[in-house]
Amino acid sequence: MTRRYFEGWYLKHVDAEKRTAFAVIPGVSYSADGTSRHSFVQMVSSHGATHYFAYPIEAFSFEPTPAFSIRIGNNVFSRDGITLDLEDGDHRLTGDIRYEPWRPWPVTTFSPGIMGWYRFVPRMETYHGVLSMDHGLSGSLCLDGETIDFTGGRGYVEKDWGQSFPSSWIWAQSNSFDRPGVSVTVSVAKVPWMTGAFVGNIAGLLLDGELHRFATYTGARLTAIDSGANEAHITLADKHQELEVHLHGCEALILKAPVLGSMESRAAESLGGSIDVTLRTLRGGRTGVTYQGTGVAAGIEVMNDKGELDIVAAR
Repeated sequence: MTRRYFEGWYLKHVDAEKRTAFAVIPGVSYSADGTSRHSFVQMVSSHGATHYFAYPIEAFSFEPTPAFSIRIGNNVFSRDGITLDLEDGDHRLTGDIRYEPWRPWPVTTFSPGIMGWYRFVPRMETYHGVLSMDHGLSGSLCLDGETIDFTGGRGYVEKDWGQSFPSSWIWAQSNSFDRPGVSVTVSVAKVPWMTGAFVGNIAGLLLDGELHRFATYTGARLTAIDSGANEAHITLADKHQELEVHLHGCEALILKAPVLGSMESRAAESLGGSIDVTLRTLRGGRTGVTYQGTGVAAGIEVMNDKGELDIVAAR
């Protein structure tokens, strides 16, 4: 694929005190006309730092087997961890973080990951995958002379690939709750479909080793959505359970995002927000709270300025 294509991996790290969140995003970009192509490593920190390190496309290599491994220049991203050696005159980012075993979103023959059967639909605008809902960390990074220790912290990994990000979306993730082993990811987006569009939803709550899934393809419905400046309220429900989340972002940072393969669009991400999560069971007309908690050091993107999610959802 050498035209109108992007692919990026989002690797998020939170320290043991849940005070610092740091994400690195390695990827590749091919423009619509094929004349512009490059690889990159984008970083974003809850301390307010964001930067884009560009590399030639030839600096990129990817090994899917026997284990996930990406190399961009001297930087390595794998199932075992990351090694960074980034410098371009404006910023220097170095270090090593080791990963404990990943806890992936379940993959089956007929439901290959978080997108379910939509993964098989050709020419979708964006494809999405969650590689690890939660894993332990050890090691540190050094950004412009400041060392950040992630030993004892938690990690999360996802990826996106295709042509462009949606015209409107809300995304949030946290695995820094009041007890270990809890992780949530939520995504609502306008999805072009044939001659129109629909609002698709994907969410997962990992709790006590069980993944509670709420997605369009599982029959879960978006029953409430309300968004404002860097905050949102979303409720998803199926016949048996209901997931309610309140997203509270902090100061958003601007990241580069793909449009027709080129990294020329923008995404506003808050990497130090919080997510209030309530999981309810629905039985015989009664509801009962299964879990209630708040995830911190959350990644939050509220890109619904046009109100498209509300407009399309109302159709």
